Amino acid sequence: MKFQNISKFFFTSCLLFFFLIKVKSQDKFPDGTAIPKWFKENKPTDINKLGKKYIITDFGVKNDSTILQTKQVQNIIDEASKNGGVIVVPKGTFLISSLFFKQGTHLYLENGAKLKGSDDINDFPVVTTRMEGQTVKYFPALINADGLVGFTISGKGTLDGNGLRYWKSFWKRREWNPKCTNMDEMRPRIIYVSNSKNIQIEGITVKNSPFWSTHYYKSQFVKLLNLTILAPKEPVKAPSTDAIDIDACSNFLVKNCYMSVNDDAIALKGGKGPKADLDPNNGENRNIIIEDNTFGFCHSALTCGSESIHNYNIIFRNSTVKDASRLLHLKMRPDTPQHYEYITLDNIKGNVKTFIYAKGWNQFFDLKGEARPRKGLANNITIKNIDLSCETAFSIEKSDLFDLKDFTFENLKIKALKPEMENLSNIQNLKQTKVNVTKVASLTQSYDKKDDSDIATK
Repeated sequence: MKFQNISKFFFTSCLLFFFLIKVKSQDKFPDGTAIPKWFKENKPTDINKLGKKYIITDFGVKNDSTILQTKQVQNIIDEASKNGGVIVVPKGTFLISSLFFKQGTHLYLENGAKLKGSDDINDFPVVTTRMEGQTVKYFPALINADGLVGFTISGKGTLDGNGLRYWKSFWKRREWNPKCTNMDEMRPRIIYVSNSKNIQIEGITVKNSPFWSTHYYKSQFVKLLNLTILAPKEPVKAPSTDAIDIDACSNFLVKNCYMSVNDDAIALKGGKGPKADLDPNNGENRNIIIEDNTFGFCHSALTCGSESIHNYNIIFRNSTVKDASRLLHLKMRPDTPQHYEYITLDNIKGNVKTFIYAKGWNQFFDLKGEARPRKGLANNITIKNIDLSCETAFSIEKSDLFDLKDFTFENLKIKALKPEMENLSNIQNLKQTKVNVTKVASLTQSYDKKDDSDIATK
């Protein structure tokens, strides 16, 4: 009996020991809470389990890139919504404006398939939608999904925004009126998902967007997997073509994607204005994981702002950045109450123009007759295991309008033409461990002397 008790105690102790090890090693968010299994359970979309396949060419849609066939494709979506099913785009190019997916419908783009957006804004309706931190009348995207559960986009094909004409018009308008807003030149997005849940978009290429490439608003449990998102910086810059805009969302995963656009790669948004935090149309971003991605040219790999209220539990890790203007950009709007907290950047390598950029952001500043809101705050920011070369290491502004505090730098290996280490004094309670910033005389990578990502910082 004594031996049995000892054996039972030993067995129980071993179980407790292994349990404690598992708990200690469990992947956690920056605030210490456990990351749910949902973020690890990533399976390819199986369209064979999503209902009947509606191959658009079987329903009268012609493989012809010169004729607009929005109504024909929308009719197929409407028919498929009756019992659920997958809209299949076969190899070929099909010209559309805005499509609106309904509950139970999905989109599959075969290899070689392309849905190409019209470059005539008159082909798009005006609707109530979300743009630049506001709920306004504007133009929908090419692909729209509102209030859906379980919507998917998958395949190896392409969504092409056909943006060249819009880009040229934007720069011509900006030449004529330098104060024109991003929305003054009327432009659609490519993907807009709103008020939705359990969304998965994977495998496709999204390119040449007239405006933001993909935009997700008030949605939760969203997975973006193995995407390629492209918009050029030359010979014509594709203005405001953010790859992924996350706007008041929670439980969001961006994994194994490649992004190269002429604006921010990933921007966390949520609202703007002196009372933005009181507006029910706005909201925070919470529990966002961005991992195993590759970034080409972009303004910033990760940006908080420019329309952002509260970002909480953000992880950006295990990624390569090449030729970005910034790795992390904290846009601090003096006309908006802002709080960025519990953000971790971990295991990032490559080259950027500026490692960390934290300054006031005054683009389209508007207090709307209200008093200036409370100070902005960025705190509990951890940056670790970084191996980067850059022009400027720390472009960090001291301001009476916002505070930066409780930052942790750990195991940083930075080569910089301009280390700017003195700017670290603008961070309150900065903890540094194994921070190695080396001043170099030259870099193998050169950057534009001035790029349009600087336009609104002054």
